[in-house]
Amino acid sequence: MRVLIVDDDPLVRAGLSMILGGVSDLRVVGEAADGGEVPAAVAATRPDVVLMDIRMPRMDGLAATETLRALPQPPEVLVLTTFHADEQVLRALRAGAAGFLLKDTPPAEIVQAVRRVAAGEATLSPVVTRTLIAHVTGAAPTPAGPDPRRERALRRLAGLSEREREVAVALGQGRTNAEIAAELYMSVATVKAYVSRLLTRLDLNNRVQVALLVHDAGLV
Repeated sequence: MRVLIVDDDPLVRAGLSMILGGVSDLRVVGEAADGGEVPAAVAATRPDVVLMDIRMPRMDGLAATETLRALPQPPEVLVLTTFHADEQVLRALRAGAAGFLLKDTPPAEIVQAVRRVAAGEATLSPVVTRTLIAHVTGAAPTPAGPDPRRERALRRLAGLSEREREVAVALGQGRTNAEIAAELYMSVATVKAYVSRLLTRLDLNNRVQVALLVHDAGLV
């Protein structure tokens, strides 16, 4: 699995390169010090995963993520952040990032997160997903009138079957595939098939985006 590291701190880049470079199934194929360098670096190195810092001096990781995810067949993006940047993380996830890591994440967990992202899985645990969504939306004022975001989300979800909607709501509640299977009396394989179908029908990149859409619609 090919990894591009994007961070303006050379010590962070060196540390991540050491962590990932020592793993047999991962290969660090390049580095970038700013978001503006990312498109050219991706074109030159063709990574499977971009490990992306948020705070950089010229183009930040959020703008770089939005730029990358607009490309045909983009690499997966795993954002590096602190948990105090919740609103920035939310924007990154809406842009299509597969998840985020805290900068003090243990090395073994960083390796596993990169593997999961490369395999097409989101890296947010259900606990972190629930905490993040609750923190961000809990801090937001309730609109006095019609909420355009809620109305857009409801329209996007309106074409789902009842079962698809149940799975989507379970994702919005931060349930794992196994928990959804037990709650809805289906196999884990069937849950995975429903999740894949939801991503296709809703034109989303990962299950975290489904969770955010369900929350925007006010269903959780």
